[in-house]
Amino acid sequence: MAKQAVLFDLDDTLLWDDRSVKEAFETTCQAGADAAGVDAGELEEAVRREARALYESYETFPFTKMIGINPFEGLWANFREGEQEEFRKLEQLAPTYRREAWTRGLKSLGVDDAELGAKLAEQFPAERRKRPIVYEETFRVLDALKGKYKLLLLTNGSPDLQREKLAGVPDLVPYFDHIIISGEFGEGKPAASIFHHALERLGIETEHGIMVGDKLTTDILGANTVGMTSVWINRHGAVRNDEIVPAHEISHLEQLLTLLEQ
Repeated sequence: MAKQAVLFDLDDTLLWDDRSVKEAFETTCQAGADAAGVDAGELEEAVRREARALYESYETFPFTKMIGINPFEGLWANFREGEQEEFRKLEQLAPTYRREAWTRGLKSLGVDDAELGAKLAEQFPAERRKRPIVYEETFRVLDALKGKYKLLLLTNGSPDLQREKLAGVPDLVPYFDHIIISGEFGEGKPAASIFHHALERLGIETEHGIMVGDKLTTDILGANTVGMTSVWINRHGAVRNDEIVPAHEISHLEQLLTLLEQ
């Protein structure tokens, strides 16, 4: 496979974001459960449900969907960067959103306690920030690729939040020739425009790049749209339909090395 560049997604491809979020929820919900006498698992389920519904009710939702910022990132993001006016609206909304999501989650379990909701709303971001978790194979793979290929990080999200995630794992950034964040570019994956922008930054033709990511609907669809080789990392054995078909599927990041050697 004669490739010149490897494009990587960040969250749940190189960084284990799902685990970071899950552990932050578990710790915060346990604190809430202890204080309110409810079940921690039920509280997590309730807060996730309320957060999602609240997030989708805001006028900023179409923008966050286009940029690729999910409701649970909204529970710890500050949205202080980004040029679009929607980021200023999100910056103003964020504190209320956090408080409301946790307060409503408690209320749905019969606990009407805005003070506890506000306390948990501040604990969750602190817990998430303590957990910059990287997959154990991430650095081995990057070490094997550095110097042989141009490397580009192509991530959806709010500029300050994605940068904060990277700052939590400072050894990651030096591997990359370029880092593109959807919130800075103005459009997120799977838009063809952000992929073309990435190719321009790398100075390569489409056939010389390979995109590696965990999400079919963003990473794989976007790469397929511009005719780039797509590699779906499917660590959890998810079953896909035939609407979005990756060129290759792997279950462990190190399988990418074998793929590139073929």
